[in-house]
Amino acid sequence: PGGSQTDDILNSILPPREWTEEGQLWIQYVSSTPATRLDVINLQEELDRRLQQRQARETGICPVREELYSQTFDELIRQVTINCAERGLLLLRVRDEIRMTMAAYQTLYESSVAFGMRKALQSEQGKSDMEARIVQLEAEKKEQERVIQVRLHFII
Repeated sequence: PGGSQTDDILNSILPPREWTEEGQLWIQYVSSTPATRLDVINLQEELDRRLQQRQARETGICPVREELYSQTFDELIRQVTINCAERGLLLLRVRDEIRMTMAAYQTLYESSVAFGMRKALQSEQGKSDMEARIVQLEAEKKEQERVIQVRLHFII
Protein backbone atom coordinates (compact mmCIF):
# COMPACT_ATOMS: atom_id res chain seq x y z
CA PRO A 1 0.00 0.00 0.00
CA GLY A 2 2.79 2.50 0.91
CA GLY A 3 4.70 1.71 -2.28
CA SER A 4 1.56 2.11 -4.40
CA GLN A 5 0.89 5.55 -2.87
CA THR A 6 4.51 6.56 -3.53
CA ASP A 7 4.18 5.30 -7.12
CA ASP A 8 0.98 7.34 -7.55
CA ILE A 9 2.70 10.46 -6.21
CA LEU A 10 5.77 9.88 -8.39
CA ASN A 11 3.57 9.41 -11.47
CA SER A 12 1.69 12.64 -10.72
CA ILE A 13 4.95 14.57 -10.19
CA LEU A 14 6.82 13.01 -13.11
CA PRO A 15 4.23 11.52 -15.50
CA PRO A 16 5.09 8.34 -17.43
CA ARG A 17 6.70 8.91 -20.81
CA GLU A 18 4.78 7.45 -23.76
CA TRP A 19 5.98 6.86 -27.32
CA THR A 20 5.23 4.63 -30.28
CA GLU A 21 7.92 2.54 -31.87
CA GLU A 22 7.29 0.22 -34.83
CA GLY A 23 3.54 0.42 -34.21
CA GLN A 24 3.83 -0.50 -30.54
CA LEU A 25 3.00 1.86 -27.67
CA TRP A 26 5.69 2.07 -25.00
CA ILE A 27 5.23 3.56 -21.53
CA GLN A 28 8.18 4.32 -19.27
CA TYR A 29 7.43 4.91 -15.58
CA VAL A 30 9.68 6.75 -13.17
CA SER A 31 11.66 4.36 -10.99
CA SER A 32 10.56 4.06 -7.37
CA THR A 33 13.88 2.54 -6.34
CA PRO A 34 15.45 4.56 -3.52
CA ALA A 35 18.68 6.33 -4.39
CA THR A 36 21.91 5.49 -2.67
CA ARG A 37 24.69 7.90 -1.79
CA LEU A 38 26.56 6.62 -4.84
CA ASP A 39 23.53 7.41 -7.06
CA VAL A 40 23.62 11.04 -5.89
CA ILE A 41 27.37 11.28 -6.55
CA ASN A 42 26.83 9.77 -10.02
CA LEU A 43 23.99 12.24 -10.66
CA GLN A 44 26.32 15.14 -9.85
CA GLU A 45 29.05 13.77 -12.09
CA GLU A 46 26.55 13.18 -14.90
CA LEU A 47 25.29 16.76 -14.56
CA ASP A 48 28.85 18.12 -14.78
CA ARG A 49 29.62 15.88 -17.77
CA ARG A 50 26.48 16.94 -19.65
CA LEU A 51 27.06 20.63 -18.90
CA GLN A 52 30.51 20.33 -20.44
CA GLN A 53 29.41 18.07 -23.31
CA ARG A 54 26.57 20.41 -24.34
CA GLN A 55 28.77 23.47 -23.79
CA ALA A 56 26.38 25.17 -21.38
CA ARG A 57 27.35 28.73 -20.50
CA GLU A 58 28.38 29.16 -16.88
CA THR A 59 26.73 32.57 -16.49
CA GLY A 60 23.85 34.51 -17.93
CA ILE A 61 20.76 33.08 -19.57
CA CYS A 62 21.51 29.63 -20.96
CA PRO A 63 18.62 27.36 -22.02
CA VAL A 64 20.91 24.30 -22.08
CA ARG A 65 22.08 24.86 -18.49
CA GLU A 66 18.50 25.56 -17.39
CA GLU A 67 17.27 22.32 -18.98
CA LEU A 68 20.03 20.18 -17.42
CA TYR A 69 19.55 21.65 -13.95
CA SER A 70 15.79 21.19 -14.29
CA GLN A 71 16.25 17.51 -15.13
CA THR A 72 18.63 17.10 -12.20
CA PHE A 73 16.21 18.83 -9.82
CA ASP A 74 13.39 16.56 -11.03
CA GLU A 75 15.58 13.54 -10.25
CA LEU A 76 16.34 14.92 -6.78
CA ILE A 77 12.61 15.43 -6.20
CA ARG A 78 12.05 11.79 -7.27
CA GLN A 79 14.69 10.58 -4.85
CA VAL A 80 13.36 12.65 -1.95
CA THR A 81 9.73 11.67 -2.67
CA ILE A 82 10.54 7.97 -2.36
CA ASN A 83 11.88 8.52 1.17
CA CYS A 84 9.33 11.15 2.24
CA ALA A 85 6.34 11.95 0.00
CA GLU A 86 5.48 15.17 1.85
CA ARG A 87 9.01 16.52 1.46
CA GLY A 88 8.95 15.63 -2.24
CA LEU A 89 5.63 17.41 -2.74
CA LEU A 90 7.00 20.49 -0.98
CA LEU A 91 10.06 20.44 -3.26
CA LEU A 92 7.67 20.17 -6.21
CA ARG A 93 5.88 23.33 -5.03
CA VAL A 94 9.23 25.10 -4.68
CA ARG A 95 10.26 23.97 -8.19
CA ASP A 96 6.99 25.17 -9.72
CA GLU A 97 7.23 28.53 -7.95
CA ILE A 98 10.80 29.00 -9.18
CA ARG A 99 9.69 28.17 -12.73
CA MET A 100 6.87 30.72 -12.56
CA THR A 101 9.23 33.35 -11.16
CA MET A 102 11.79 32.63 -13.89
CA ALA A 103 9.07 32.88 -16.55
CA ALA A 104 8.02 36.25 -15.12
CA TYR A 105 11.63 37.47 -15.15
CA GLN A 106 12.03 36.21 -18.72
CA THR A 107 8.90 38.13 -19.80
CA LEU A 108 10.14 41.24 -17.98
CA TYR A 109 13.55 40.91 -19.64
CA GLU A 110 12.02 40.49 -23.10
CA SER A 111 9.71 43.48 -22.66
CA SER A 112 12.57 45.65 -21.38
CA VAL A 113 14.69 44.68 -24.40
CA ALA A 114 11.77 45.57 -26.69
CA PHE A 115 11.33 48.89 -24.83
CA GLY A 116 15.05 49.62 -25.21
CA MET A 117 14.91 48.88 -28.93
CA ARG A 118 11.88 51.16 -29.39
CA LYS A 119 13.66 53.95 -27.51
CA ALA A 120 16.83 53.46 -29.57
CA LEU A 121 14.82 53.66 -32.81
CA GLN A 122 12.98 56.77 -31.56
CA SER A 123 16.32 58.28 -30.62
CA GLU A 124 17.74 57.58 -34.08
CA GLN A 125 14.65 59.13 -35.68
CA GLY A 126 14.94 62.13 -33.37
CA LYS A 127 18.62 62.45 -34.24
CA SER A 128 17.95 62.60 -38.00
CA ASP A 129 15.13 65.10 -37.40
CA MET A 130 17.54 67.27 -35.38
CA GLU A 131 20.25 66.98 -38.04
CA ALA A 132 17.77 68.12 -40.69
CA ARG A 133 16.69 71.03 -38.45
CA ILE A 134 20.36 72.03 -37.96
CA VAL A 135 20.88 72.13 -41.74
CA GLN A 136 17.72 74.24 -42.11
CA LEU A 137 18.76 76.64 -39.35
CA GLU A 138 22.29 76.98 -40.76
CA ALA A 139 20.78 77.85 -44.15
CA GLU A 140 18.50 80.43 -42.49
CA LYS A 141 21.51 81.84 -40.61
CA LYS A 142 23.50 82.21 -43.83
CA GLU A 143 20.53 83.91 -45.46
CA GLN A 144 20.21 86.33 -42.52
CA GLU A 145 23.95 87.04 -42.61
CA ARG A 146 23.65 87.78 -46.34
CA VAL A 147 20.73 90.14 -45.68
CA ILE A 148 22.74 91.90 -42.95
CA GLN A 149 25.73 92.29 -45.32
CA VAL A 150 23.48 93.74 -48.03
CA ARG A 151 21.91 96.21 -45.56
CA LEU A 152 25.32 97.18 -44.13
CA HIS A 153 26.52 97.77 -47.68
CA PHE A 154 23.67 100.22 -48.28
CA ILE A 155 24.27 102.02 -44.96
CA ILE A 156 27.93 102.56 -45.67
